[in-house]
Amino acid sequence: MCAQACEALPTEMARSNKKKKSEKQKEEGHARRLLRRFLKEAHAQARREESWWERFKLWVWRGWLYALAWAAEATWEKLLGVFALVVAALVIAFLLPQEKSPRYGLEHTVDVESPDFLPSITGATGASSTDGNKVEVLTNGARFYPSMLDAINGAQHSVTLEAFIFWGGETGRKFADALVQKARAGVPVKLLLDSVGSSRYKNFSVIRQLEEGGCRIGWYHPIKFLFLNRFDNRTHREILIVDGRVGFTGGAGVADQWAGDAEDAEHWRDTQVRVEGPAVSTLQTAFSLKWLETTDELVSGPAYFPAVSTAGPLSVQTILSEPETRSSPARILYFLSIMSARKTILIANPYFIPDDAAIRLLRDARRRGVEVKIMVAGDNNDHTAARRNSSRLYGELLDVGVEVYEYDRTMMHHKYMVCDGVWSTIGTINFDNLSFALNDEDNVCVYDRDFAAQLTQMFERDTAACNKIDLEKWRNRGLMTRAVEWFSFLFKRVT
Repeated sequence: MCAQACEALPTEMARSNKKKKSEKQKEEGHARRLLRRFLKEAHAQARREESWWERFKLWVWRGWLYALAWAAEATWEKLLGVFALVVAALVIAFLLPQEKSPRYGLEHTVDVESPDFLPSITGATGASSTDGNKVEVLTNGARFYPSMLDAINGAQHSVTLEAFIFWGGETGRKFADALVQKARAGVPVKLLLDSVGSSRYKNFSVIRQLEEGGCRIGWYHPIKFLFLNRFDNRTHREILIVDGRVGFTGGAGVADQWAGDAEDAEHWRDTQVRVEGPAVSTLQTAFSLKWLETTDELVSGPAYFPAVSTAGPLSVQTILSEPETRSSPARILYFLSIMSARKTILIANPYFIPDDAAIRLLRDARRRGVEVKIMVAGDNNDHTAARRNSSRLYGELLDVGVEVYEYDRTMMHHKYMVCDGVWSTIGTINFDNLSFALNDEDNVCVYDRDFAAQLTQMFERDTAACNKIDLEKWRNRGLMTRAVEWFSFLFKRVT
């Protein structure tokens, strides 16, 4: 009888546990049903409310109910998953490089036309001037792509290319065909491609064509756990150098959206410069240092760094910017130029998201009588968050008389600035945190009135395709636009 009781004990315990579990599940099921009913009632009441404030409060309450409903149904696996995501986010945020914008020394002390201006640019950015250069402005893919392909086809000693975007499609195949032809002819061809912007998985066929054709490809900063501290440091440079004698840079990568002549929304507005002379060596330096970092191969010798003779009358400074110093040469270049302007500032930039210090500099420039005009990408834009991060800041600039233009014919993607009709800079640098603090960038700077006049005329022609922003209209923009701007502000650091 004792044996029978011992055998029955585990069975009774199992039944008891099962009963308790069943009762607990009933209680949890009842709680979930109550939460769902509350959610349904809150949703219905929100729809009936006429006051937008009451609707907003009900939607907030509904969000809390959703959170409670999720918590009621949460398992240990879900909770551990959320915890792991939070920890990963904190680790990444801790490891990422932080931007550092100058706070002091931003007073106007040197004029652009003063003999002290260029030494200040050189000293603050580390970019020295090189004389004897020729710089040609090439507008839109209809002009710069043929020029770039002609240079590649004429290569005799080397071709190096550093790009954030190198995509497939018709344009990518044209470049791949030209590069492979040179590689098979015995010319060393090296491509340094950003591992995110030009991902192999997006462009498998063209990448395979390049590799099988004898071109060497280095992938800049592939995403790896051990390198989370630099995963958002991309090479945003768009550089092509042929034989160390001819260089191209500007806003355009290699992709179909840059083909054409900005005639419609499918063909972007952009500008490249073609550089000949000693200044090409600095662009090659930019490539060679990143190539060494990526592949462990040293690039040297006359095939890449030849003795270059004078090609033109221009003195050029090439700004090479990296995130290591946080207050990067890119930021310093723009800040010093704005601080030193006395007459005019023209800025054309698709992603214009100035920080507080930059807004202060632009407002100070207006107060000392400088005419300031800014052109940004309008509704035709490949980055909604960046656009709305920009538009939310218009008021502080419009309020002091800064003129803001939105280019609407197509996506405007070039990046240049002209100060006082004599100092110009053009290249890959956007007026935002990514370019100023996180990415590798390059800009060509020229101190010359004729060159500045070309960019000024280009700016004036482009205003015909722009919508000039009115302060009163901006103040009366819709609630939905303001909400999107507020939401975009949450991503300010990565747009």
